[in-house]
Amino acid sequence: MTLKYTEDHEWLKIDGDTATTEGVVVTVGITHHAQDALGDVVFVDLPEVGALFAQKEVAGVVESVKAAADVYMPVAGEITEVNEALRADPALANSDPLGAGWFFKVKLSDASQLAALMDETGYTKFSA
Repeated sequence: MTLKYTEDHEWLKIDGDTATTEGVVVTVGITHHAQDALGDVVFVDLPEVGALFAQKEVAGVVESVKAAADVYMPVAGEITEVNEALRADPALANSDPLGAGWFFKVKLSDASQLAALMDETGYTKFSA
């Protein structure tokens, strides 16, 4: 398992071999930093399964008691699954943002896009 991060404060968990785009699915959510900045999350708008997105396209929305923020597609691909538990209990984005609070899963259309994303060390420096 590998974690990557975006400048928009999304994380991606990569399970599998990214040498080929064939069948590679990544899980996407918001980072600890993002949920701290937002405060108590009260609503999430998740994309439809089967929807296709370009990289950096808005794929969802997260709303908190403080603000609303777009969730951007960190890589181009097709939505294969959404977290219905998060839809039912948006507070999971606060209590377990890197676990039970994941947003959606994406089947990559271009695994080379992963190379431009930050690793944990780079993201920690970026968000400090």
